[in-house]
Amino acid sequence: MDKKQKEKSKLHKQIRRFKNSWQLYIFLLPALTFFIIFHYLPMYGVQIAFKDFYATEGIWGSPWIGFDHFTRFFNSYYFWRLLKNTLLLNLYQLALFPLPIILALAVNELRNGTLKKWVQTITYAPHFISVVVVVGIIVAFLDPVTGIANHLISSFGGEPVDFLTSSEWFRHIFVWSDVWQTLGWGSIIYLAALAGINPELHEAAKIDGATRLQRIRYINIPGILPTVVVLFILSLGNFMAVGFEKVLLLQNNLNSSTSDVIQTFVYQSGLLEGQYSFASAIGLFDSMINIILLITVNQIAKKTSDNSLW
Repeated sequence: MDKKQKEKSKLHKQIRRFKNSWQLYIFLLPALTFFIIFHYLPMYGVQIAFKDFYATEGIWGSPWIGFDHFTRFFNSYYFWRLLKNTLLLNLYQLALFPLPIILALAVNELRNGTLKKWVQTITYAPHFISVVVVVGIIVAFLDPVTGIANHLISSFGGEPVDFLTSSEWFRHIFVWSDVWQTLGWGSIIYLAALAGINPELHEAAKIDGATRLQRIRYINIPGILPTVVVLFILSLGNFMAVGFEKVLLLQNNLNSSTSDVIQTFVYQSGLLEGQYSFASAIGLFDSMINIILLITVNQIAKKTSDNSLW
């Protein structure tokens, strides 16, 4: 069979498979339509990052200037500060990636059903609080005069600390408040993966005299490792996407040395100052870093293990 016949045979198989499963493809249509309309068609506007965009001229009518906006951003005095703050904030968050895994392993070991439900409810609940409310809670708790945190510091003989205007405290406040809000919700997938582990493995391990910690180490952790790898790859694919809303709400002139990140700068340049092309160029640079990280980490995972996104 020559090459053309093989390709023709392959095409016939694909058509036959489509005819046999056309109902399943119909179910895919709403999701595909959503992504095409709201994710792919708007990419048409990315070209303004390479143009000197004028709203009156439109995207096609605006003059093409190539990489001038990128060069301007890379040569600016604030480039390294923005990049440093964004990277440090994301690395801080990435360092705490194992916390939902630890929580899931701990909750999974609880034998008291009532206690287990209470722990899950308490840890899941903050996820349903909006970012604005969370920031309001942070402001109330850390207020230098009325905040409970400073009342506790004063009761132990310390001096009140103005946490929200201190650049040294910004990263800690941002990251740990995010941990409090997302920890329980992030553990759900790992709990589902733990539920899928064959209980006969644990029974066999108990008969062989394995302790609870040994069963966690040699059964539970390897059992959820594929899920951990996939979620780690996805988190790195979203590495540069700091929680923009919370950063903006917690940011002020006194903590800007550590709170200025790429996304807040895009907001300031694009929406507040009307530099649409310049802001688009910065946003495109930010997205390209995420894409490169996603592809790189996925390839590393594929070569070192059997788990990857594609």
